Amino acid sequence: MKQLIKEPKIDTPKINFDADSGELYIEGKSFPPDVTVIYKDVIEWIEEYSKKPAKKTTLILKLDYFNTASSKIIMDILYKMEELTNSGYKVLIKWFFPEDDEDMMETGKEYEEIINVPFEHIGYTFIIG
Repeated sequence: MKQLIKEPKIDTPKINFDADSGELYIEGKSFPPDVTVIYKDVIEWIEEYSKKPAKKTTLILKLDYFNTASSKIIMDILYKMEELTNSGYKVLIKWFFPEDDEDMMETGKEYEEIINVPFEHIGYTFIIG
């Protein structure tokens, strides 16, 4: 299965999904005017991947900002990960958040309460230089 790679833009995150490694990576900001257009191929890729996933799937979310519409898409992606878990596959969600952003930390914990998938919450600091 082909990798899904999308370079970041001002209002969309970097996306790098690799079926061979099982690593699905989303990083940056997400506030596009129409999330369904931007994320349509992401959801389709995950649906195709789910037919023959890697032994372990790791979804890495390192978003420093996203709007309400994007949070719905994130939930959709998380539900897809839960479906994999329910089918007997190993899945891990790595939720990265800026250490000084309590809202983003809490958002990750709220997602964890909804989804039956193991979560790791990882704080990080911006390094300027």
